[in-house]
Amino acid sequence: MDLVDRVFKRNNATALLQSIEWFEVDLPDMYALSEAFKGVTHVYHTAAMVSFDPSDRDLMMKTNIEGTANVVNIALEKKIDKLCFVSSIAALGRTDNNKPVDEETHFSTSVNPSFYSVSKYESEREVWRGIHEGLNAVIVNPSVILGAGNWNSGSSKLFQTVYNGLKFYTSGSNGFVDVDDVARAMIMLMEDDVTAERFILNAENVSYQQLFVWMAESLKVDAPKRKAGRLLSAVYWRLQKINSMITGKAPLVTKESAQTAQQHYRYNNQKFLTRFDFKYKPVKQTINEAASLFLKEIR
Repeated sequence: MDLVDRVFKRNNATALLQSIEWFEVDLPDMYALSEAFKGVTHVYHTAAMVSFDPSDRDLMMKTNIEGTANVVNIALEKKIDKLCFVSSIAALGRTDNNKPVDEETHFSTSVNPSFYSVSKYESEREVWRGIHEGLNAVIVNPSVILGAGNWNSGSSKLFQTVYNGLKFYTSGSNGFVDVDDVARAMIMLMEDDVTAERFILNAENVSYQQLFVWMAESLKVDAPKRKAGRLLSAVYWRLQKINSMITGKAPLVTKESAQTAQQHYRYNNQKFLTRFDFKYKPVKQTINEAASLFLKEIR
């Protein structure tokens, strides 16, 4: 709850925090989830486990897939008004012609997806199954979400990594979106009559090199200047694996995350923008705002 407290304080919403009724449950616990659903009409399913560590594979698959199935089943049983499921761009397919990925790009195991990707794809299938059974639901596929969060985990850890003196960047690129934009978009979708649709939420497609330069400028530190190619990345994740075996600590880089960092992913965000009057916050602005909070909090 410490992180939750900080998030509400950052947004000057401590009074709102006091009005929320909290239930701490595990997604695979059907009975505890059912208790949490009492009196609920709208559900934002944002919970998931994110990991590229092979040792987390079984738990992640169980949490994400079985947990989502439980949420869908209870939502059907309780006849809730609407569900918004937070999927991921990881659940989308990859194009062969370098065109941006859109909502119609089909997922395929032939491109050797990460186990996290598989877990989100299978989770999404549970939501589509619920829709076919009568559930009123909408799905969002955010790109890499940036913003102030837990500086020691997830995408927010990038600020900590750059601040501590990141030396290398990879040749890849990805889509990025502000956390507040994701929240605003989800609320708009839940208040709209749209159902049985998925929407990519992506502000910009940015190279990792550019991303780290913007972060370094905002944090007032040196940007990484050395390019880590495929060979160096392959050596590094192997060294991290050995270090993890010796120390028992989770590796900073795994085989899956190293391979992903070398890929070029681009995403088409026009479907959502066509339906709604919406303007994404520029990625550079998101970084500036998050970096300012990071510097304030670590001091």
